[in-house]
Amino acid sequence: MARMRMKKLEEYLSGVDGFQNPKIKLEQYPTPPHIASCILYNVQAQFSDLEGKLVGDLGCGCGMLSIGSFLLGSQLTIGFELDPDAIDVFRYNVNEMELPAIDCVQTDVLELSGTKWENVFDTIVTNPPFGTKHNAGMDMQFIETAIHLATAAVYSLHKTSTRDYILKKSKDWKVRGEVVAQLKYNIDNSYKFHKNKSVDIEVDFWRFDVTEKEL
Repeated sequence: MARMRMKKLEEYLSGVDGFQNPKIKLEQYPTPPHIASCILYNVQAQFSDLEGKLVGDLGCGCGMLSIGSFLLGSQLTIGFELDPDAIDVFRYNVNEMELPAIDCVQTDVLELSGTKWENVFDTIVTNPPFGTKHNAGMDMQFIETAIHLATAAVYSLHKTSTRDYILKKSKDWKVRGEVVAQLKYNIDNSYKFHKNKSVDIEVDFWRFDVTEKEL
């Protein structure tokens, strides 16, 4: 299972159900299967940060990154999500695909620091709210929380326009942050204020080495 090809992974992830009624205040956008498969495949192929690892998924939504991490060999994946409706879809997806060793915890991600989850995970993956319509700075709060929870690496998606700021923050946190891929993130028309059928956003995929963190 850990040797699954990227195309096969994308096929599996294409079967993951998304948000039934996305909530704009939570900036709920599904991670497209082709992006999820690409980034997760390379997390394993380049850095071996999934196979046999304990993986956490912050703001896991309907489970796209959690399921992908497990399909690429994680020992156990635990998603954290605030929205009970999203968790229902997450659990439906996991049950339909008959996947063991995936769980979801209902919680506010930003309240996880200082809890029993601190330094529990090898790897954290997250596609945080970009903070464009609501929750300005939320993406950075997700990363700071992730650094508390991970012992090896944190992976996250952010708008390319924030690259310089994130690099500065990673230095403040004493973690080594690097952009490992630049992507076009296609956001489909999900909300009434969307005028176009789909919009492409320039997005960076970051890896933060947290082995020498000082948080």
